[in-house]
Amino acid sequence: MAALLGEASNRGIAPKYVRRLQRDIRPTDGRPGSAQILTELSERELHVLRLLASELSGPDIARELYISLNTLRTHTKHIFTKLEVNSRPAAVRRADALGLL
Repeated sequence: MAALLGEASNRGIAPKYVRRLQRDIRPTDGRPGSAQILTELSERELHVLRLLASELSGPDIARELYISLNTLRTHTKHIFTKLEVNSRPAAVRRADALGLL
């Protein structure tokens, strides 16, 4: 179900309803599981997340991806929100624990 909702979200189908359903199928502890996070993170966000786990600095990651530093910050902000963390090390630890790296 999470995969189908993720696909509907990626295609822009009933975004408010899909987000509500995605929230409703979260585990009881309120934290999303790895399958749900995989469907929530875009391919680009997963790529950024993998680079965040490297020793590259923010500007180096932006150059690697051919994006502006501001765009990298936006991707990072979305990743932090979806992983429910507030820092790069916490995002890397959470992603590693979920098997996303």
